Amino acid sequence: MSDATTAPDTDWDPGIYFRFRGLRLRPALDLLRAVGPLPEGCVVDLGCGAGSVGPALGQLRRRLIGVDASPSMLEKARLTGVYDALHEADLASWRPDEPASLIFANASLHWVGNHPTLLPALIDALSPGGVLAVQLPNQNNAPSHRLWVQIAEEMFPDQVDAKKMPRILLPAEYFRLLAPLGRVTVWETEYYQELAPDGEGHPVRRFTEGTYARPVLSSLSEGQQAQLVAAYERVIGKAYPKDARGTVLFPFRRLFITLHRDG
Repeated sequence: MSDATTAPDTDWDPGIYFRFRGLRLRPALDLLRAVGPLPEGCVVDLGCGAGSVGPALGQLRRRLIGVDASPSMLEKARLTGVYDALHEADLASWRPDEPASLIFANASLHWVGNHPTLLPALIDALSPGGVLAVQLPNQNNAPSHRLWVQIAEEMFPDQVDAKKMPRILLPAEYFRLLAPLGRVTVWETEYYQELAPDGEGHPVRRFTEGTYARPVLSSLSEGQQAQLVAAYERVIGKAYPKDARGTVLFPFRRLFITLHRDG
């Protein structure tokens, strides 16, 4: 969600994203439970999307600011009625006008590059004692994600721009980067998610096509997209087989980081 342009290939489709709303919300709530006491200051939902986490952040009883690059997502976030302000902006460059007690970035910063520069800059925007809380999908090497890129490169060489793909550092690299800047905690959780049958395709394809696969699909023509989806459907069931009910067990790894700025 780092590109603030409103072109069709960079805006997000809330309907597609919301198919698995509950599964996407759970890591955010797990991250929020790890935040702890906060000093005075606003709360920033950085990469707020459609505002799914907004009601939970609103329970902190502070001025709540949502930031996202997608106009469609921000329209949905506005309907929640919990944000005091919403900003359409590039997450890489936006900063709050006042020191924040919490900058909460749930499944958003993997779309933004240059974390060694970005994360210290976000920490500088915190109040003394404030918290940076980040959750990042760490699934790029799993078949669910890797196969999108692998098949696209085999079928349509050099058409997928690697710079547009989400990417993160190693957990130890985040720890080394952030440890000098405050009290940092880094951990991973692998969620074993049951995906229900979907009449429009394999559940893992449906889960990933609205997020990780977006830059892959947007780089192709409509006809090429259909070919890629068909090829992905032919192989994804081998990695994530369906049970007798048509349900798929889908392990998904996520990386969590909290940093409490020295007060």
